[in-house]
Amino acid sequence: MSTNTPEFTVSELAQSLKRTVEETYGHVRVRGELGRTTIAKSGHCYLDIKDDRAVINSIIWKGVMSRLSMRPEEGMEVICEGKLSTYPGRSNYQLIIDKMELAGAGALMALFEKRKKMLASEGLFAPERKRELPFLPKTIGVVTSPTGSVIRDILHRITDRFPSHVLVWPVLVQGEKAAEQITAAIKGFNEAEGFPRPDVLIVARGGGSMEDLWCFNEETVARAAANSEIPLISAVGHETDWTLIDFVADYRAPTPTGAAEVAVPVRADWVETVDDYGLRLLRALRRTTTERATTLRAARLPRIDTVLAPARQRLDSNRASLPPISRLLDPKKNALARQGQALQSAMRFTKQRQISKLSQQSETLTRYGRSAQSALQRQLETQSRRLDRAGKLLDAYSYKGTLDRGFALVRDEAGTVIRSKTAASSGQAVSLTFADGELGAVITGGTALKAPRKSAKPSKQKETDKKQADLF
Repeated sequence: MSTNTPEFTVSELAQSLKRTVEETYGHVRVRGELGRTTIAKSGHCYLDIKDDRAVINSIIWKGVMSRLSMRPEEGMEVICEGKLSTYPGRSNYQLIIDKMELAGAGALMALFEKRKKMLASEGLFAPERKRELPFLPKTIGVVTSPTGSVIRDILHRITDRFPSHVLVWPVLVQGEKAAEQITAAIKGFNEAEGFPRPDVLIVARGGGSMEDLWCFNEETVARAAANSEIPLISAVGHETDWTLIDFVADYRAPTPTGAAEVAVPVRADWVETVDDYGLRLLRALRRTTTERATTLRAARLPRIDTVLAPARQRLDSNRASLPPISRLLDPKKNALARQGQALQSAMRFTKQRQISKLSQQSETLTRYGRSAQSALQRQLETQSRRLDRAGKLLDAYSYKGTLDRGFALVRDEAGTVIRSKTAASSGQAVSLTFADGELGAVITGGTALKAPRKSAKPSKQKETDKKQADLF
């Protein structure tokens, strides 16, 4: 069946719907209650905005989340601004949020009460957790804006009452980054790296609306104040303004000026008090001294000379009866002198004996040395003679002496000594070693030649020829 209705692919239709929705609802402002709220690991926030009849899936990108002045929580009533878009992968539409704010003071108060109940249930408001402030702090840490009138009022009041060392940690006290900076300042003072650690902290801000003071209602600020190891004074807004940090602080001051008055005493008052205590103490000492003197005089005690006179007389009497001190010491001195002389005599005798003994030992040692040297010389001579005899005997038994007497040593080509004629064969090449060298020869296998009778001393060459004839 033919038709003129245009045909779309699924993707084309989805993209067409996406463009239509985004062009029609490119900027919308929606009021509703936050339902399911999830912050992914990527930093994006996925949430639902609902009322009693409908729900819109929404998303806040990571970059927008960092700029929000609050953290989305389930149950918040908010007003969101953004654009409507579609997600073709699931065939649904969603609101991409660019801005978010609480929907009026009622929503803020509801969230405030919710957080207050949560922190109270954890015991962060318990009176037993609160610590006493130091009486006279040496260093005071102040967390506030460095440009407002608050810091000037605090410094002026501290200077007037009791000049102290003040450290200021500048922070924003309103806006998106305020809660983060206040939390970091409280933790930074507690860690105290590179500067003196304060004895007390003051977190201060001037008055304002609930929205202006909202950063002090953030959970991170309240927990940082509760976990502070340094006693903390909260001075946020006016006396009628209450924030979460006021409940967890160790002390709540109605105003920043009141915080300064709580932190330090009035020096002039204490100087006056100390002076008054000094006068009262001096008067008490004088009165006590006067009363004791009156009591002493009323006792009518005898004079000191009268009391000591008998003891003095006894001392003089005993001193007169004692023998002179020299009479007691002279015998001791004489005995000591005699013992000293005896000791010196004994030392001299002992020294002489030691010298005589050393002399005798030295002579004995010298005599032993001469005897040892003579014995060593005789031993060397005996060993030398034995060595000469052994050398001559070795020469006598050496085969070279046999060669000198006209014999020859027969070896085959391998250098093995031929000891009998059965070990040799005809035509075998041999080596003949004489006393003065070596000659080569060949065994013929014939009978040996008769040696001629000695008529005269043959020459060396003839003697060699004779030895060869004798062998073969």
